[in-house]
Amino acid sequence: MQSIKALSITPDAREWLTNSRHPRILHVFDHACNLINERREILSVVTQQIGNGPFNLVIPRLPEYLNLHAKRPISNAANQLNLGDLTINTVNAKLWSPHPDWERLHAMRDHITKLLLTNHQKCGLPLRGLRDMPFTQTAQGYSTTSLNPNLPITEYQFCNSLISALANADLSSSLTATPKIAGLGIGLTPAGDDFILGAVLAAWIIHPPEIASVLAQEITNTAVPLTTSLSAAWLKSVGKGEAGILWHEFFDALSLGDSSAIQLQINKLLSIGHTSGADALAGFISVFISFKEHILSPCPS
Repeated sequence: MQSIKALSITPDAREWLTNSRHPRILHVFDHACNLINERREILSVVTQQIGNGPFNLVIPRLPEYLNLHAKRPISNAANQLNLGDLTINTVNAKLWSPHPDWERLHAMRDHITKLLLTNHQKCGLPLRGLRDMPFTQTAQGYSTTSLNPNLPITEYQFCNSLISALANADLSSSLTATPKIAGLGIGLTPAGDDFILGAVLAAWIIHPPEIASVLAQEITNTAVPLTTSLSAAWLKSVGKGEAGILWHEFFDALSLGDSSAIQLQINKLLSIGHTSGADALAGFISVFISFKEHILSPCPS
């Protein structure tokens, strides 16, 4: 048995440790181990390489000898997690807040919009998102496939509908578009969910907190039942106004207005997953583009 000290923890992660009764291992990766409890809430034990996130418990490393798998024994207490042969102590872990300063970011909304659009025009930030993904209609709805890319693509209209609705704070239209996108794609966080996540993060900046919170919570509550456990955890977090460390650093760069720092943080976001970062950025940037075109620069009547 080896014991290590956690570096940082979030309020949700501490709550998970205190109140989970039947945890089990959900996924194991080189630098992360996702756990799930009886309420399908996620705790991610991650290394410093991944860093802070809304439901992350950050440790220096995951020992190679652990040989973690779904049947490995897990036990937890308020300040401790026993993960196989590893004991993680959280007593002195730094408490990290996943909430960006939305009020400050909203106050800088127009400046941030200008920075994002200028960066997009200069650097050609890819807006791949769902528009470049081949979709096919099935009996259950729409799903991604790489086998028949010539079949009709309809998801783009739903993405556009969500983008426009969020830019205009149109809750009804947002809730109509969301179920058509949520859960679309493959992997632990499908592309449709990543797109929604990025779009909702943009709404937190564009709209005052009291409006953004209603939009975010209603949209994510609609999307959560339609996707995977891990993706649902991310959507629940963004619905509460939470974001991972790379988004925090991106927002800090936008606040400073440093174009080189902005591009550096964009590159870091693009490196998330296979396409998760790119899909989330597509949703984020697209909402700002729609906001600029239809709100800040309305067509003359």
